[in-house]
Amino acid sequence: MDRPPARNRPRPRGTDYPEIQSPWLPPYTAVAKILLQLFVYVAVVLFSYAEELISRRNNDKERNPEGAVLQAGCSKEQGSLENSSLGQCQPPNQLEQLKGYVEEDGLGGNAKTWKLKVLTHGEEPPVMPFKSRVCQETSSFKLIRLEDINTAASQIQSGVQVTPCTYSRLSKKYGMELYLKKEFLQYTGSVKDRGVLCLLASLNQDQQRKGVIVASDSNFSMAVAYHASELQIPVFVIMPTNTSVTRVRMCRDYGAVVISFGGTAKDSRSHAQQLAQKNDYLYLEEEDNVKYLSGLGTMGLEIFKQVPNLDAVVFPAGGPCGLLAGSAAALKQLNPQVSVIGVQPESFPVIKHSLKMSHPVESQTWGGHMFYRDLSEPCSRKNTLQLVGELVDKIVTVTEEDILIAMLRLLEYERATVDAEGAIGLAAIAAGKLPELKGKRVTVVLCSGNLSLTLLQQCIQRALTLDSQTCKFSLWLSDSAGDIGKLLEILDREAVRVLDIQKEHGFVTSKLFMTKVTCVAETRDKQQAAQLRSALLERYPSLEWMQQ
Repeated sequence: MDRPPARNRPRPRGTDYPEIQSPWLPPYTAVAKILLQLFVYVAVVLFSYAEELISRRNNDKERNPEGAVLQAGCSKEQGSLENSSLGQCQPPNQLEQLKGYVEEDGLGGNAKTWKLKVLTHGEEPPVMPFKSRVCQETSSFKLIRLEDINTAASQIQSGVQVTPCTYSRLSKKYGMELYLKKEFLQYTGSVKDRGVLCLLASLNQDQQRKGVIVASDSNFSMAVAYHASELQIPVFVIMPTNTSVTRVRMCRDYGAVVISFGGTAKDSRSHAQQLAQKNDYLYLEEEDNVKYLSGLGTMGLEIFKQVPNLDAVVFPAGGPCGLLAGSAAALKQLNPQVSVIGVQPESFPVIKHSLKMSHPVESQTWGGHMFYRDLSEPCSRKNTLQLVGELVDKIVTVTEEDILIAMLRLLEYERATVDAEGAIGLAAIAAGKLPELKGKRVTVVLCSGNLSLTLLQQCIQRALTLDSQTCKFSLWLSDSAGDIGKLLEILDREAVRVLDIQKEHGFVTSKLFMTKVTCVAETRDKQQAAQLRSALLERYPSLEWMQQ
């Protein structure tokens, strides 16, 4: 019987044969062992790499505690902006350098908003959604921490002055320890130097190379003109045609290209935005930018260091209330017991109305006032307004007469020439609007001193009249020189100095042989002015006393 081939022969049960292996292949157990070792090695490498990434991310968070980077929800990929500012969803033709800055609706851009809130150290910031007209973006609260303000102070220390905060001779007059923070001594004459320099220094090289453009003749524009030139940044300033020659000349002396356009600040702003869009300039304006507010907040740091045991600080509270918000953030974190008080003009209660309505309130009658300037600007910055509502203890209003008297007192006692914005804080104290500060240690911020000579002259003359230091009256005298001599005798007896005297006869037809004499005299106070008036009425019943 023939046996089947070996390969087809069935294997008996229970019989084990050794496996036949090729001399070119390793044993199966060795292969499995090598694969296992390779898998373990890869797992260890991946685990180490993950630990390194987590450690690096934690270190970054420690360096930048507020740094929740905001991501845009539109199709175009956006990089994170410096200082965690809000990403911008832009159409393809939108200027790249406009990222991080507010644009007007007329440019078709997307207005971006920063949520401002002061948190204590270690507190986690809440996250809130933000919706844009074009696309939806995810945003977080923008924090103004004490670390931000300290960093800003280091950045601007070589470009701005540490202005004096000196004890005032007005302290005895108003019954308190009064200190004056003299920010009008900055190079451009206002506190805006602090915020502007911090803002410009934070721009990237591409933005600095292309240049910046601002509108209006405000203190902000003056500061941008100077500091941009110092940083070798091309700067263009669009001013209304009715801007004073002095301001135009100063901006040009700083190194800016000045263009006069439009009869109002709104016209200049619209033209500046069009130029920015066409020429790749970065359009700047006062806004809810953390860098800008932190720069302004450095003044609060200085006040706290210069005046120990401080009880209260009085600030101007105009429409662009960045100084009030930034400095309040610094002071309240250093000492929550320090009272922060804002003062605004009665004619332009921008902040008070906005806080009452819980949103910025604008009016066609506000903005561009020659005397009030920044104080009369509309409030269009919601987040800064919210910060003021949270941190500022009180806001009061004063009249134009109160401001003029305060300007006069600063000239008399401190030899300080300031404008309405610089004097409005002292005006509230002089007018008795803050009686709770009696006997306390108070700092008043003199934030601006940019006043044209013609306007300064008008303000001084009006303030002297309001303070009864000058008086004006008219009366009728006969043509004889003896009557004028008798008038001068009365003025001499009352110890009054004659500043001006005029005779009018040719155009007076009601009394043929009479002359109308108008006299301007200098008096010490209201009491002497009233005494002079009584003496003149006894002799001249037809006296016309010019009211204030």
